[in-house]
This record gives sequence, structure tokens and C-alpha cells, in this order.
Amino acid sequence: MSKKYTQAQITDAAQYILDESQSKTLCFHGDMGAGKTTLIKELVKKLGGGTTSSSPTFGIVNEYHHHQSGDVLGYHFDFYRLENEMEALDLGLEDYLYSNAWIFMEWPEKIPSLIPANTTHIYITILDEKTRSLVIAQDSGQ
Repeated sequence: MSKKYTQAQITDAAQYILDESQSKTLCFHGDMGAGKTTLIKELVKKLGGGTTSSSPTFGIVNEYHHHQSGDVLGYHFDFYRLENEMEALDLGLEDYLYSNAWIFMEWPEKIPSLIPANTTHIYITILDEKTRSLVIAQDSGQ
């Protein structure tokens, strides 16, 4: 089932993802400019991470903390610039995956063999300049 949303409805789209996800590991699929980072920012905000987050395109990973407790909330990866899966392993991806924190991955197709079982995949499609569609698929790992 797909859900359509606009920028004004991004909070509802983020809540939909949280309600439907069966995993804390979320892989975001979509074309450049589809709004993956914008949606992740809203998810971080809804989870208590405050309002400051940015795409980790140049740093590959951003760490987010809960704005009240200061505890690690999650990690946001942008694998767009990776040349191969070894680069993800070199930055310690496996340690992050076993941290029990939320994991938000952009461009997971760059690291297909490293995606863990029981991952939630979010597919974002650009419908027009203002409207997006998202589809959530669960990877049961079977």
C-alpha cells in the first residue's frame, strides 16, 4: 500500500513509517531529490532528536542524540559516494547495526550484501514537484 504526501504532510508520513515499521533499521530508496533526507529529519524529530539534522553526504554518517536524555538515538548513513561495500565495513557499519539504535540508510543499494535481515525498506517516488508517494516493505530475512 502506498501513501501520498506533500511537504506540509511530512509529519504524517513520518508517523506512518514509525507505525508501520517492524524494525529500527530503515533503508530509504528513491531518486536524488525525492526527499529521503527531509523524511529522515522528520523521523529523528518525532523520535525526540530535536530539530537539527543534516544529510551526511560528505561525512557518510551522522549521529543523533535524544534532545532530553542525550542518549544516542540513531545513525543516519548516506552511502551515495561509496565506491564499494568495503568502505562501509571500514567505517564500522557492523558496529552501528548492532548498537540497538535507529539506523537510517540512504542509498542502501550501494551495500546490498551488508543490509541486515529484518530491515524495513521505504521506497519514495516523486509524483510531481510537491507530491511524493511512499511504500513500506518489510524484509523478514527469510
